[in-house]
Amino acid sequence: MPCEKLSALARAQLHRDQMLLIDAHHHLWKYNPRDYAWIGPNMSVLKRDYLPAELSTLAKEAGVAGTVVVQARQTLEETRWLLELAGGSNLLKGVVGWVPLTNPDVGRDLEHLATHPKLKGVRHVLHDEPDDDYMLREDFNRGVAQLQKFGLVYDVLIFERHLKQTIEFVDRHPNQLFVIDHIAKPRIKEAVFSPWREAITELARREKVYCKVSGMVTEAGWDNWTARQLQTYFDVVLSAFGPRRLMFGSDWPVLALAATYRTWAETFRSFISALSHDEQERICAGTATEVYGLRASGTA
Repeated sequence: MPCEKLSALARAQLHRDQMLLIDAHHHLWKYNPRDYAWIGPNMSVLKRDYLPAELSTLAKEAGVAGTVVVQARQTLEETRWLLELAGGSNLLKGVVGWVPLTNPDVGRDLEHLATHPKLKGVRHVLHDEPDDDYMLREDFNRGVAQLQKFGLVYDVLIFERHLKQTIEFVDRHPNQLFVIDHIAKPRIKEAVFSPWREAITELARREKVYCKVSGMVTEAGWDNWTARQLQTYFDVVLSAFGPRRLMFGSDWPVLALAATYRTWAETFRSFISALSHDEQERICAGTATEVYGLRASGTA
């Protein structure tokens, strides 16, 4: 939990004035140790099922009106499961799934999956690849080049050390929409800004690149992060991308390692409280709705 908590008065004010959020980044899973080997021994809170019913309760409490669920396993089976869940949910507005982008026949998978109206994007866990230049592979880029004709976004999951390659990668696809997950995972815990600040500012010069304000608390100290500490990193991406190309994401349930869903939503709202009404609306919901082509949000 953050050592810098919002006062009861501040919480009440935020609750009264809060705008509805679109959570553009969270996960769902039925846990087993084989499929989720990345969940280590210090992450016991994640070693259980996280399903839509629990998410719906948390979303309502936090003023979240709709969500985009993102792959956590690199299997077509999971992508189909997420689409099935989304098909029966008013809360789950979109899915960012996984397809084998390096497979020469990936077009057939895309053609089949894209018939589902809630498939909005594709992601590969780039930051776990042993090769830091994986995103520059020719076969991977051939797969990414097919996304635009299906109207699909590509979510970029990287650490800050991959930003140089990411700039080269996105420049190969000038008409493709990209979304950077977790503000490219800067080294918040160590209070390091360079070269992340300079590289993400350069990346933001590409107008078709957007950024999720998500995953920040788990890049900080899980037990001692503060809103002030995170605000300094948020200010960098706000300056770089502007409100028009930023969106909110919870990264739930990974978020549970360091904060509750509601705490992160309130912290995020505190970051944008000095912005204009229109700018707040854009970051809270407008960007995600536009980029992912989401339907009207309705209620949580």
